[in-house]
Amino acid sequence: MAEYSAWQVLRHALTGNTGWKPAWRKPEPKPRYDVIVIGGGGHGLSTAYYLAKNHGITNVAVCEKGWLGSGNIGRNTTIVRSNYLLEGNTPFYEHSMKLWESLSHELNYNVMFSQRGIINLCHSPAQMDDAARRGNAMRLFGVDARMVMPDELARRVPGLDLSRTARFPILGGLEQPRAGTARHDAVAWGYARGADRRGVDILENCEVTGFLRDGDTVTGVQTTRGEILADKVAVCVAGSTGRVMKLAGIDRLPIESHVLQAFVSESLKPLIDTVVTFGGGHLYISQSDKGGLVFGGDIDGYNTYAQRGNLPIVEDVMAETVALFPALARVRLLRSWGGIMDMSMDGSPIITTGPLPGMYLNCGWCYGGFKATPASGWCFAHTIAKDEPHPLNAAYSLDRFHRGYVIDEKGQGATPWKH
Repeated sequence: MAEYSAWQVLRHALTGNTGWKPAWRKPEPKPRYDVIVIGGGGHGLSTAYYLAKNHGITNVAVCEKGWLGSGNIGRNTTIVRSNYLLEGNTPFYEHSMKLWESLSHELNYNVMFSQRGIINLCHSPAQMDDAARRGNAMRLFGVDARMVMPDELARRVPGLDLSRTARFPILGGLEQPRAGTARHDAVAWGYARGADRRGVDILENCEVTGFLRDGDTVTGVQTTRGEILADKVAVCVAGSTGRVMKLAGIDRLPIESHVLQAFVSESLKPLIDTVVTFGGGHLYISQSDKGGLVFGGDIDGYNTYAQRGNLPIVEDVMAETVALFPALARVRLLRSWGGIMDMSMDGSPIITTGPLPGMYLNCGWCYGGFKATPASGWCFAHTIAKDEPHPLNAAYSLDRFHRGYVIDEKGQGATPWKH
């Protein structure tokens, strides 16, 4: 596989770009693998990559029911951050941030990671106190954080309504300067290419339709391309977790599937060079390199497997956007899309062995899936290879809901859609 470089771009340009090789192979399934990863999204691909890179397990297949990037990895708002509060979350997401910072170099693939920062706005003295608490907790974990005041916001985000007559007066905010955005498709393609280069078979259009069992032990999968045996089977399918696990006879999990909508506007001149979140509701917004404003808000609040949402959430997100940036009221919406979120009972993910012998489970990402892509794969690969969790994902066990060791970042209780 050719390395990507400026020299290669120039060389192929001079020959009409006819010499490029495919980024990954299109192999036929083998009869047996050491590990099968179900799900060719960001987490599944990164898991396969780190299985090969960190643990030398290269006889791996990634089974994807459609094409790579057709799920949540290509249906998100691209935000990367590690500004968490609780002990179970902060080290994990900070490890992911550190992996992001060198990911393009490691994969030899530009994932377009832009550390433009993220600012969480505050609209009351109580929110300012809470932001200071979160920032201090972050700094105790070695994560960058700083408070920003209205005069700085006026300089850096001139479109914000900072007037005293604003519906939601802005008192300041909490910034993580190292946060930012990345190109979601490029992350999938980069990990796919990296895994393929290490011998992993990526099986597109290979939907899992059942599990092979020897008693309670999972020994492989039934797919639309035939039966495939494996020593270990890892389920990593985000919002489809409930449906896939039901094929294995597991019909009760502490997760629910909801649709989360995202939006992009027509292209504008540079307006927002960071990521801004709204403290008076639920809105996150940034500007892409093409000039479109990329933004989203709440999940739609009902259980579904459909990759489309409803109009009340569209209205809600647009209203919050205009409340923060009045000048955007007449900007045209270019398109919207939906991703299926597997919302957990405490708002934190599950990366674990089981619940059946020979099976491994990665799910419950709520809103945090994209930013966690590198660390999720890193930790899930360790869990699969060693049959025990990495210290960074030890808290993300499935039985924490029975033991009462929940990681409730938002303090919402056991109501998945509120997270």
